[in-house]
Amino acid sequence: MDAWITTALIVLAILVDLAFRVIALVAVPINRKPATATAWLLAIFLIPYLGFLLFLLIGSTKLPSGRRKKQREINRFILETTEGIERVRRDAPWPPWFETVVDLNRRLGAMPLVGGNTARLLPNYEETIAELTEAVRGAKKYVHIEFYILALDDTTAPFFDAMEDAVKRGVRVHVLLDHIATWRYPSYRRTIRKLKQIKVDWRLMLPIKPLQGKFQRPDLRNHRKLLVIDGSVAYTGSQNMIDSGYQKRGNRRRGLHWKDLMVRFEGPIVAGIDALFITDWYSETDELLVRETEPMRPADAPDMLDCQVVPSGPGFEGENNLRLFNTLIYNATERVVLTSPYFVPDESMLYAVTTAAQRGIEVELFVSEIGDQPLVYHAQRSYYEALLRAGVRIWLYRAPTVLHAKHFTIDDEVAVIGSSNMDMRSFTLNLEISVMVRGRSFVEQLRGIQQSYREASRELTLDEWLNRPMRVAALDNVARLTAAVQ
Repeated sequence: MDAWITTALIVLAILVDLAFRVIALVAVPINRKPATATAWLLAIFLIPYLGFLLFLLIGSTKLPSGRRKKQREINRFILETTEGIERVRRDAPWPPWFETVVDLNRRLGAMPLVGGNTARLLPNYEETIAELTEAVRGAKKYVHIEFYILALDDTTAPFFDAMEDAVKRGVRVHVLLDHIATWRYPSYRRTIRKLKQIKVDWRLMLPIKPLQGKFQRPDLRNHRKLLVIDGSVAYTGSQNMIDSGYQKRGNRRRGLHWKDLMVRFEGPIVAGIDALFITDWYSETDELLVRETEPMRPADAPDMLDCQVVPSGPGFEGENNLRLFNTLIYNATERVVLTSPYFVPDESMLYAVTTAAQRGIEVELFVSEIGDQPLVYHAQRSYYEALLRAGVRIWLYRAPTVLHAKHFTIDDEVAVIGSSNMDMRSFTLNLEISVMVRGRSFVEQLRGIQQSYREASRELTLDEWLNRPMRVAALDNVARLTAAVQ
């Protein structure tokens, strides 16, 4: 009798396991890219129950339905309030393909292209924090602050003091910070206490608080970085509000520090960046902030820039940033220069980049010689051989600096700068901001920054890469299997 029960239990376990795998084969690929579905199926089949639990926890790339509904509402609001604002100067040289890219961005992210803007790059980490601090000190009406990581430490303390002074002057200060990203750092509790003490109006973005009914996939994060002052000046880019060593003793011992790039905008584009803050504030609070300034009209100077904000993330139906990046790369006629700390492209972007190189376009990629996230770092390295064989020049920014800037240039006319990496996380999991800029003066500024990177980097050759240790190559290739679910 006992043997019969044992046999029955074994047979039942086999049937359950088989049914489990069949269900996974049917359910997992639904509305997912083949690479992502394959990665999840591999995890489920190799570690069946743990893999399935992970899939249930972080397998959905969609925000809660209520939040997606809010995004659609705010998109309609942006479209209605910016009707006709697309009118910009179409003076030569306007690339013949540029208007279709503008239309693509408008359909995907609702934001218009606006002319009459100026932009200034801020490449120095500490000087950038000092300038942002002074900008807050000069605010007269309101300040909108949004950072993936907003952490109180010796470097950022003056910024918090500036917020406090602004509140005391009667300036309305609204602050958004990503919950999980900031929570990971030792100053999190001190930061929250400080925000409460200085009486700014602050919220956590995408909070994970299940006891309060606030839960979504925990690695869907708001990765944006922006600051708006009185609707007249805006800053955005790659830099978080934290010290350049990210509050880690190990980083300080190794001399490890981050190098970022922010940009200061003035002109009508500020309203677009502010609209993105308003979107995020509405998503977290149900409060729709009213724009407090009249829309700025485009200036008529010859060196003014045309700019377009391109929001992206799981609140949108498509991968707005990926579609923009690929479209621009395919339209390049002379040169593409990419900078991304985490370059883990999906298949479409890998083909766009390598195809550009193979059709004779000069393509360069700036990445760091070292990595701060081991799994992503090794996954990124797994693409180097394909890039080098296609003719892409890869520059490794020398240690101990982590090159964290995120931007690229197309020919001499168009550039994109913002918070978005060129990896699957930024394409599908993170809320990002990118700003597309048309104008030779801005591209020349970025070319100068890229030259400084080149001088601080060493070029990776195919021969060097093919002769790396076998154990390292194996680790790179295994890490690549996780790229689609990182």
